Amino acid sequence: MIKYVALYRKPADAADFDEKYFGSHKPLIDAVPGLLRQEIAKVTRTFVPGFLGETEPYLIAELYFESKDAMKAAFGTPEWQASGANLTEIGGMELVCMFSAEVVA
Repeated sequence: MIKYVALYRKPADAADFDEKYFGSHKPLIDAVPGLLRQEIAKVTRTFVPGFLGETEPYLIAELYFESKDAMKAAFGTPEWQASGANLTEIGGMELVCMFSAEVVA
């Protein structure tokens, strides 16, 4: 299994970001073919201050796929493309670091 992780730093207007993220972005991600599950978590505390520099983590999105190939296939779908365009529209691209990680345990 592999997951795609998006780590968002705290936006200037968290309430506005939440409204846009949960109102328009998450529903687009929900429709991505091959997505097994999605977990969204708000960071409540940072235990190693300074680890991320001046960045204050705000939200973590984890999207799970069966395999690297399934994830790559999802990235080519219109649903994924729409979610990326939406993320740009809501200002999230300036707030996010994205990476993939293989689930090993």
